[in-house]
Amino acid sequence: MIVRILGEGQFDIADRHLDELNALDDRLQATVEAGDAEAFAVALQTLLDAVRRLGMALPADALASSELVLPDEDTTLEQVRSLLAEEGLIPG
Repeated sequence: MIVRILGEGQFDIADRHLDELNALDDRLQATVEAGDAEAFAVALQTLLDAVRRLGMALPADALASSELVLPDEDTTLEQVRSLLAEEGLIPG
């Protein structure tokens, strides 16, 4: 799966890591639903760090379609709330 972090780049993530990413996404969604801005910032950073750790960064000139787009660290709780689907940022 190709995941883009806005303003940063794309990462190729193996399917075997999707359960871990979904668990982090669930935690992020819970912080948004609770309106807890401090916990949200930590949960978003943790999710983005996991994408960076588990994925292989694609070269900046790579032309690959992103299957998933995540906001950057500076995105607010309110902005993510407007992006969330029923399944969170990561479907599945």
